[in-house]
Amino acid sequence: QVQLVESGGGLVQAGGPLRLSCAVSGIIFRFYSMAWYRQAPGKQRELVARISIGGTTNYADSVKGRCTISRDNAKRTVYLQMNSLKPEDTSEYYCKAADLYWGNGTLVTVSP
Repeated sequence: QVQLVESGGGLVQAGGPLRLSCAVSGIIFRFYSMAWYRQAPGKQRELVARISIGGTTNYADSVKGRCTISRDNAKRTVYLQMNSLKPEDTSEYYCKAADLYWGNGTLVTVSP
């Protein structure tokens, strides 16, 4: 059974940092690309960042320069370091594995 468990969300002031983690089990982690998505209330889910099995990364324009996605294959965990957070970053953040499996999300709220 594939499980993705996100953590690290919370309330943060604008300008502050936050690091999200996603622990993965049930798949051979190092064989798959990983991604972070987010969905704000009333909006469509959107890609935030993606990392390939080789470590190639890409980012949404809205977070480029402020976010870094990384992975630790030994820990089967993917991270999203977010800096200079803005109120418009407030969303539920979801981890996705292998372009197929989703976690349940972790809420990030950025106060002005």
